[in-house]
Amino acid sequence: MKLTVLAATGGIGRHLLDQALARGHDVTAVVRNPAKLGEQPWARVVQADLATAGPAELRAAVEGADAVLSGLGAVGRAGIGVAEHGTRAVIGAMRQTGVRRLVVVSAAPVGTVPSPDRPHPPRHDPGEGPVLRYLLTPLVKRVLRAHYADLVRMEDAVRASDLDWTVVRPPRLTDKALTRDYRTAHGRNVRGGVSVSRADVAHCMLRSLDDPGTIRQVLGIAD
Repeated sequence: MKLTVLAATGGIGRHLLDQALARGHDVTAVVRNPAKLGEQPWARVVQADLATAGPAELRAAVEGADAVLSGLGAVGRAGIGVAEHGTRAVIGAMRQTGVRRLVVVSAAPVGTVPSPDRPHPPRHDPGEGPVLRYLLTPLVKRVLRAHYADLVRMEDAVRASDLDWTVVRPPRLTDKALTRDYRTAHGRNVRGGVSVSRADVAHCMLRSLDDPGTIRQVLGIAD
């Protein structure tokens, strides 16, 4: 399969790149700084700053791809806005080139965050237990308010597109090893799920490419 990976030097993006190459996929890695990839003889590399790039700059990166996988997300306050901007840009490039399949990573609390397209979201996610619902989720949403606002606008752009999309929403991310032993839930967060490894999120995103039941679906994921 021919894949394009956005933010391929990021926490999830690097796992997407490594796992996709290990499976024998033909991969194009889109990165702001190619030097961060190190020696990478097996992937085509396209340099682009996804905080500013437009569809025309990404067209060559996605043309001919079977799917685009995005690990976009802000690292620190300086990066806030990259998820929405970069995703809108790649959606534009995909429309221009006829590429249909898009898988993006978001975050578990986003389903209850208001957005321009969803000004009145549910107050609680059905997958949340009492501790998450009344303690952990409200706390995290206050601390990361701007990051989640960026992600929810990204999700708005994905939903408004005519693409075959999947949104994957993990809770707290860890650097634990790949287990393949994670839980998923359609349209809600995973009951009792508080963490998941970046490696397992990448595995789930790649696995969704072979599952038509994930098209135009939000997937919760957790250990």
